[in-house]
Amino acid sequence: MSPTTARPAQAGLYAADLDLPVRLEEALALFLDRRRAAATAIDPAFGAAAGDLCDFVLGGGKRIRPTFAWWGWRGAGGDPEGLEVDAVLRAVAALELIQACALVHDDLMDASATRRGRPTVHVAFARRHAAASWRGRPARFGAAAAILLGDLALVWADDMLRGAGLDADAAARAATPWEAMRTEVLGGQYLDVFVQSTGDSSARAALQIDRYKTAAYTVERPLHLGAAIAGAGPDLVACYRRFGADIGVAFQLRDDLLGVFGDPAVTGKPAGDDLREGKRTLLLALAIERAEQRGSTAAVAEIEEAVGDPELDDTRLDRVRDLLDDLGAVQAVEQRIAALTGSALDALGAGSVAEPAASRLADLAVAATRRHR
Repeated sequence: MSPTTARPAQAGLYAADLDLPVRLEEALALFLDRRRAAATAIDPAFGAAAGDLCDFVLGGGKRIRPTFAWWGWRGAGGDPEGLEVDAVLRAVAALELIQACALVHDDLMDASATRRGRPTVHVAFARRHAAASWRGRPARFGAAAAILLGDLALVWADDMLRGAGLDADAAARAATPWEAMRTEVLGGQYLDVFVQSTGDSSARAALQIDRYKTAAYTVERPLHLGAAIAGAGPDLVACYRRFGADIGVAFQLRDDLLGVFGDPAVTGKPAGDDLREGKRTLLLALAIERAEQRGSTAAVAEIEEAVGDPELDDTRLDRVRDLLDDLGAVQAVEQRIAALTGSALDALGAGSVAEPAASRLADLAVAATRRHR
């Protein structure tokens, strides 16, 4: 261990804490370099496609999930100077590959054209097909490539966790939240497309999707994963899960607001894309509910006609935005975000979370729910 890792700094923070973003990137880059080489050994064409997936993973993202997992581990007594630090970093970094799978597949299902200001995976591969004048339909090739690369990311996530180097007991404990998380996020993805298809505009349906599509694998299970690796008891796991579920839903509600009102230059996605994609969010559910209570059938009709309309232009988008605001739906969602953040912080304060993790998690909660992208 180097002298720098042995010295605490900044109110209980150690080098591994302070260097966390860099250490996560290093762990991902090393793993992906090896996987890219293995894919190239199968065939250069597959290697090139796998390389695009590697570039996608390393080309952006806030690393929210592994950051929560790390602080979950630290708050459960994980030793930032211990010999297991590198193994823990590799284990929590694997969450970014779950995220990559979800994003690639989600963009395909939503027919999104951009992600992080760049073409989505299915669009990029369709354009490659068209530029090379290959046989068949470019869009079909792009969709197939996105499905396969999303699957590859999921496979690699399992590989990275299993090969992280955790001791046998920690690896066995980590399996419980990991297995639950994978099923929950896929269940949430299915509910998302199911609700879009059925047109269920209820608040219950929207919150069910938020709970499983976002909260479970963004905050709740990453915290659970970190706690499990550290060998936390059931009380701390319950604290983390309550905190994580509330912050995770609040995180998604902020995302819903940004999806309608956000600045494309900041969010990396076109304004109103969630409406065009047909997302049934709590924001829309509350607006429709309030319009119905007022007997405003015209408002309900205008909102419903905008949801899922790929040709929604800026003029109509502005009218829908005004309706969402005038009906009080925006304020109601902001209040829900504040209430969830408050209840999450209460749960965190009541738990036996070790410092500096407790303070860091509180800071992360506020940052996640007040962000602009």
